[in-house]
This record gives sequence, C-alpha cells and structure tokens, in this order.
Amino acid sequence: MGFWIFMLVFLLLIPALMIIFGAFFLKKAPKEINFAFGYRTARSMKNMKTWQFAHKCIGRLWLIIGIALLPVAVIPLLFLTGASEDLIGNIGIAICFVEIAAMIFPIIPTELALKKHFDKDGNEKDKQPKGEKL
Repeated sequence: MGFWIFMLVFLLLIPALMIIFGAFFLKKAPKEINFAFGYRTARSMKNMKTWQFAHKCIGRLWLIIGIALLPVAVIPLLFLTGASEDLIGNIGIAICFVEIAAMIFPIIPTELALKKHFDKDGNEKDKQPKGEKL
C-alpha cells in the first residue's frame, strides 16, 4: 500500500504543477523577459507583448489540461489498490508518459498562436505601424 500511495502522489505532481503555473501565468507573466523562469522560446522573448501573450496562452492551456489530467492520474490507480508493485509501477510509468506529453503539447498551439498574432520581429500583425499609410 505504501508504494501505491507514493505512486498516487508522484502522478499528481505534474497535474498540480500545471494547474499552479497555469493559473499563475494566466494572471500575469513574469515581470521581465528572462532566461531563468517562464515560457522561454525565441518567439515569446521578442518583446513584452509577445512575452505576455505567450504566458496567457500557455497558462490557459496548462490550467485546462492540468485539471483534465487529475482523473487520468487517480482513476487508474483506484483499480490497482492491492495490486502488485510491478503492475502499479508499470501503469504509473505509462500514466507519467501521458502526463509529460500533455505538459509538452501546449507548446505547439502557443507557438502557432504567437506566429498568427505577431510577425518574426515580434510586431502585432493586426496593427499597422505608426506613420505608414496604406
């Protein structure tokens, strides 16, 4: 039973962190663009607008996916109470891979949204630069 509890706690870490950081990033991006903390890609670090946009996007996705992962982590283990440590471990590893994939996947839609809303220099595509006429 001790290993079962350990695996449950271990599998709840990724969804919990996704929910915490998702809510944090959704409310506000780190104050400064930095190389230590936050959603750091070449496109997101162009300027403060791209930095804030990327954090809102990834924050929303992590929050939603983190909440969706909670039952994915818990429900399979409920069926494994009293099972062998090998079976619990193998199922736990499979769930962990699903969670890691779900944590990494939001990078794709976030980068696509950045590409859609900003040009390669980080300027908003919808807005016409000041001083230029059509």
